[in-house]
Amino acid sequence: MEDLKIKVEDLLHQNKSDFEVSKLLKKEIKTYFGTLEESFRENNGKNFLVKHTKKIDTILQMSYRVAMRAMFGTYMPMKSTLPITLVALGSYGREQLCVYSDIDLMIVYKEVPGYNTQEMIEKILYILWDAGLKLGHRVHEVDELFEVSKTDITIKTSFIESRFIEGSKQLWNQTQNELHRIRKDNQETFIAAKIEEMKTLHEKYPMTMEPNLKEGVGGFRNANLVYWIGNILYNANSIADLEGNIISKNEYEEFREALYFLFKVRSALHLATGKKEDKLRLELIPEVAKYLGYDDKKKHMKFSRKVISHLKTIKLYSTIWVNALSSYGTTEVMLQPQETNTYHGLLKQLSCAKPENFPVHPTFLKALTCCYREDEVEKNIYGTIYKIFEQPQSHLVLNTLIDARLLGYTIPYMKKAINLPQFDGYHQYAVGIHTVKCIEALENIKDDLIRKLYDNLSLEEQVFLKTVVLIHDAGKGRRKDHHEVGTVLFKGFSEKLGYNHEFVQVGKNLILYHTLMSITAQREDLHSEQVILKFSSHFPTQKELNLIYILTYADMNGVGKDIYNNFSASLIYELYTQSSLAIKNVSLLKETAKRIKKEKQLQRSISFNLLPRSLQKKTLSINSDMFFIKNTPQEIINIVKIAQTLKEHYYSIKNEKFLTLEIYRKDNLDLSFLLQKLSHLNIVHMDIHKLFSNIKYFRIDFAETIEEGDYIQLNELMIEALTEIHKLKIAKPKILAKDILINCEHSQEHSLLKINCLNQKGLLSYIINLFDSLGVDISSAKIHTKQNRINDLFLIEKNGNFCNNTHLIIKELTENE
Repeated sequence: MEDLKIKVEDLLHQNKSDFEVSKLLKKEIKTYFGTLEESFRENNGKNFLVKHTKKIDTILQMSYRVAMRAMFGTYMPMKSTLPITLVALGSYGREQLCVYSDIDLMIVYKEVPGYNTQEMIEKILYILWDAGLKLGHRVHEVDELFEVSKTDITIKTSFIESRFIEGSKQLWNQTQNELHRIRKDNQETFIAAKIEEMKTLHEKYPMTMEPNLKEGVGGFRNANLVYWIGNILYNANSIADLEGNIISKNEYEEFREALYFLFKVRSALHLATGKKEDKLRLELIPEVAKYLGYDDKKKHMKFSRKVISHLKTIKLYSTIWVNALSSYGTTEVMLQPQETNTYHGLLKQLSCAKPENFPVHPTFLKALTCCYREDEVEKNIYGTIYKIFEQPQSHLVLNTLIDARLLGYTIPYMKKAINLPQFDGYHQYAVGIHTVKCIEALENIKDDLIRKLYDNLSLEEQVFLKTVVLIHDAGKGRRKDHHEVGTVLFKGFSEKLGYNHEFVQVGKNLILYHTLMSITAQREDLHSEQVILKFSSHFPTQKELNLIYILTYADMNGVGKDIYNNFSASLIYELYTQSSLAIKNVSLLKETAKRIKKEKQLQRSISFNLLPRSLQKKTLSINSDMFFIKNTPQEIINIVKIAQTLKEHYYSIKNEKFLTLEIYRKDNLDLSFLLQKLSHLNIVHMDIHKLFSNIKYFRIDFAETIEEGDYIQLNELMIEALTEIHKLKIAKPKILAKDILINCEHSQEHSLLKINCLNQKGLLSYIINLFDSLGVDISSAKIHTKQNRINDLFLIEKNGNFCNNTHLIIKELTENE
């Protein structure tokens, strides 16, 4: 900086033009702004704003000196006698000027005959403009300041932030006298207007995952409000000047730490975007965090959590201090602390408060933060917590605890997740805020059906559901899946609340699958019976289904605005109504539950996770439950790997303890022909499963083996069955009508055929041939032979060819009766 002064003096000594000096200043400014990023990194942003402000001060001071020399030459008057003063306003006045913030300058003058003040002011401005400095400026005669301040509250606000930069100290003293008048004028109206202004900004910019650091909740406007009120009432030049009667030392130190950190974040945000930016958008977090030394994904989480935490600190203390400075905005109905110095006592007071007592009085927040607390919450506090949830608007109490930064202390099961960011592109709020918004949605349901379901719950069940909602995201921030961790946390919390075993189990299940309803409704085919059954198997009773429906509503409404809308609501309602029908089919639900258990084993398998994602998805979409139930995870993997590479057909022959045929085909397999040719062998088991891509898988187990010499003939037979279609004459078996069970209402997608009769050669071949002639498509089959009787089960796709021909099928199967 001294080097710049020398260069300017040298140019002035050479009588260089104003433009030449402006070129030098412009070059200096450009160089300076080019080094800001490096300077910020070197010092980790420490004292960055003050240093930046002082640099701009110096440039303005040099410009003033250049203008003086240009106007007066070697006959320059003393600065104090020239009635012009440069004054910093706004964040520049508060010495909190960020990189690309507006440089607000006011030039105050006194019209004195003999001085060309207007020409001097123009000269200063032209030099600054030629130097490329982007200014927001205003020019006022000192005597008009008071009247100008009354025209607009924003102007008055900027005036009270005035700071001397350069010029006449004598005129600055007169300016200060006017500023004193401005501060004392209509103070109550000013304070009321600024408090209302902040409320409006908070409604516009809530504390989301993408906070507005300047005008949002807990942002710089909160801190500024304390300063503005302190300035006009006590002539305080900074918040630190209020320390003592209004602000305690410990409070201020914590507040200052939070504020300075947010200043550094804002500076990094400006540097990262190369412009004035106050919204910490998600996509900017990695780069902004890196400026402050948070250089990996794990540290990005820590950084974002720290931002939210410090915003809450600013909000808390500014709320308390504004009330200590002015009583505007508080009412007698707001909950105030009684004569108690214990945290539990204050919590009991909250548990009995009425909705109209909220938000609580700032003195109550101060009492919560200042009262004596043990390191860990008292064990007997859980009775009070239960009582809080009995209140119809318990979210008001939880909001108070969030504002006091005590939710994690009060409910330790939440502690590790409080303020945790959720970088999923879905959630708009950090954990804690999101949680309370979910409970608020639960207690103020707008959907008529869900409202009715909730109202039909007993008070005990409503409290239970609120605690499920409270803990549903508490497992986040761990290495393990947060759904699973949440079940462990809920078990511990529910035991402290005295829940019975049934509540604990249902609650754990709701938390484990709390996202399943919204995901299924919005991503899956709701016309697929398999989708409905899979979902319903997790909530097998109407009570549990009702609870997950209500929980899903609360969770989605707590995510953010318009997440739960008419479209998503209709999808979730459809899933709910279809599932209500599905849970009545107990046998299907049990079968689906077994399948899901096997799917989970499969998904934990290393071999399965090594498969391509597309093949994993195809595998899990296979409709046949029996395919999953009957095969081990490794067998399933082996089968789908062969199917994935299948061109037309594939078969294998195993002939160890008994003969087993495995067949994969895309188009043709004349199964009735194959079975007829092998009718001399006893079939003990046969499975048929539709896989994917029009591939069917067959496994046929026989009671005996074949001779080694029969291998060639069997291979030829397999090829013929896979490549040709034959017209067969097969002897009709003897089946009684009572041996046949047909259910065309087995499920939405499948009809069922059961045959339980004496084992006969050619029986399966005859049935398959009959189905082929009618165009009946077997989706899945289970064939079992024991003690000379067969027990065959066929699941048949509902294409009309089976149920429209049931009388014919029965006749063809039983006409020998």
